[in-house]
Amino acid sequence: MRELPRKLIAAAAALVALGVLGGACGGAARQHASASPAPAPAPVAPAARLTITPTSGARNAAPQSGIRVRVSGGTIVHVTATTDGGAVSGTLNSSATSWHSRGTLDVATRYVVRVTAANAAGRTVTRTSTFRTLDPPQTFSTEIFEGHNQVYGVGMPIILRFSRPITERRAVERSLELWTSRPVVGSWYWDGDTTLYFRPRNYWPAQTRVRFVANLNGVEGAPGVYGTHTLTQTFLIGRSLIAVADTQTHQVRIYLNRRMFADWPMSSGRPGDATPNGTYLTIDKDNPVDMIGPGYNIEVPWSVRFTWSGDFLHDAYWSVGEQGFVNVSHGCVNLSPANAQTYYQLAVPGDPVTIAGSPRGGTWDNGWTVWFLSWRDLWRGSALHKAVRADPNGSTLVNPGHLRPSRARPPLSVPWPKNAAPA
Repeated sequence: MRELPRKLIAAAAALVALGVLGGACGGAARQHASASPAPAPAPVAPAARLTITPTSGARNAAPQSGIRVRVSGGTIVHVTATTDGGAVSGTLNSSATSWHSRGTLDVATRYVVRVTAANAAGRTVTRTSTFRTLDPPQTFSTEIFEGHNQVYGVGMPIILRFSRPITERRAVERSLELWTSRPVVGSWYWDGDTTLYFRPRNYWPAQTRVRFVANLNGVEGAPGVYGTHTLTQTFLIGRSLIAVADTQTHQVRIYLNRRMFADWPMSSGRPGDATPNGTYLTIDKDNPVDMIGPGYNIEVPWSVRFTWSGDFLHDAYWSVGEQGFVNVSHGCVNLSPANAQTYYQLAVPGDPVTIAGSPRGGTWDNGWTVWFLSWRDLWRGSALHKAVRADPNGSTLVNPGHLRPSRARPPLSVPWPKNAAPA
């Protein structure tokens, strides 16, 4: 066979090489065209955005506004609000997007709030606000009559006295809390603008322990006038002692622990000095009391006061012969020495004393006269027009119309209606 020229062999080899290379390029192109597209990168969740009010650096924050935290694009994970005095409690809403402090803030106090929130991807963000509440130019203070762990009768109201007139009464009422060892329903009642009573609907259950807290620090009691303290007290309602004096039969019945204890002869105020009708409460007692009036100045033993104007149940050894028959006193309830001593030794402040059958009506505020009021009059004297339901877990405000009717009967559980009216 004839040998091919070397140049022709080289050219053929080059064409083969080009064909192979061409086939390789064509195959690679076909593979690239049939492959799946690469996935797009996942979107990044935006960070949660936190807002804390008051803002950091504020120096005159309003105590009544409290602390508020809001988050968008996420949920609240953790909140702490503190002062030098401790932690501040608050409430988180059901969606964990809002938190608000409970009650008012203390005046002239530095607060530090730290909040952590998380977005949908779990990425957290933390913010801090440090601020100070206003230092008020005017303040009010509050006193409670009840003494620590002292014992009172079943008619005793809680008595609060304010150092300045209160116009923002609703705010003050909302700051008041009760805990009672036995369930109690009652209401607050404003007697003017500096005195506030809490009275049960019916007499307190005997042996009830009462804890009272007034969260008044930061409460604006009048425009620009703030409370600066938290008032607390614990006291006890003791056994039940109830006196019912009938000026027409000249007898006084004494009920001890809801049972008849005694039915004593007595003499009440003579004509012109009639003892006024009404359900009063024992106020104080002394042995003796110096009683001064028209034509007399005498030391009277075993004396228990129930009006400010000077009406007492007391020993009247000089009128024992008239007791049970005729009214001869200057307005007091006269008892024999033995009976007066017995009652004196039983009595504590707040024991109900009802005067009935007199032609003279009782005068409001001549003594502790909150039991002159009907239940309806009582809760209408509240700024909130609400009843208060208290038990060992605390107290809540309730609509009086939603309460069950009372089954209490006079004179052992509640006074007679319109008890202060003249006979």
